[in-house]
Amino acid sequence: MRILTPDEIEALLLSLKISSVAVAAALPFAVATALILSRSFRGKTVLDGIVQLPLVLPPVAMGFLLLVIFGTRGGVGAFLKDHFGIVLVFRWTGAVLASAIFTFPFQVRAIRLALEARDTGLDEAARTLGAGWLDRLINITLPLALPGLVAGAITAFAGSLGEFGAIITFVSNIPGETRTLPLAIYTALQTPGGEAEAARLSGLSIVLAFLFLYVAQLIMRRTVAGRER
Repeated sequence: MRILTPDEIEALLLSLKISSVAVAAALPFAVATALILSRSFRGKTVLDGIVQLPLVLPPVAMGFLLLVIFGTRGGVGAFLKDHFGIVLVFRWTGAVLASAIFTFPFQVRAIRLALEARDTGLDEAARTLGAGWLDRLINITLPLALPGLVAGAITAFAGSLGEFGAIITFVSNIPGETRTLPLAIYTALQTPGGEAEAARLSGLSIVLAFLFLYVAQLIMRRTVAGRER
């Protein structure tokens, strides 16, 4: 007996695909932003507030803004379509964009905490020995921040799996294209007799979220324990 139907498996695989691409695409920008926020400068509070905005902005509002900006009738979306043939609205790539923006703060926060907790003495010693900024970044800063980077990516991945409002507003609910696990649950609840399917998918979502969050917490705890030794 199948645990999941073909349509449910399709929604699961699409969710994993969108979340993976979203996290990977946002990671370089998250690292750069965390590096900036780990330093003191004028306007830091404003930048930090902008980065954290997706956490408090209603997902539907964010999806609407994406629709206005990246819709094909005007703005950036029309430019991308006319000059590069790139269309994000109603496509899985648009779901990637929405998920990346929604989970961006998770990555930035974890990486920033790891950067702020690192031993700055190693960086200063390398500077004294003549190591350049890029050399120190690649060989010292990023390796020390790696646990936070991994934990942030895992947390963002888990958050992306649960994103609903921005995705359905921006790219709609298209089977095989944009119907992720949350949208499949919503669809099941709108279908007569779909309560069993909604329960299965909800249980699967809970298990996946718990698993990824547990792994992220485990990485951070081991990192803290290692530094206390």
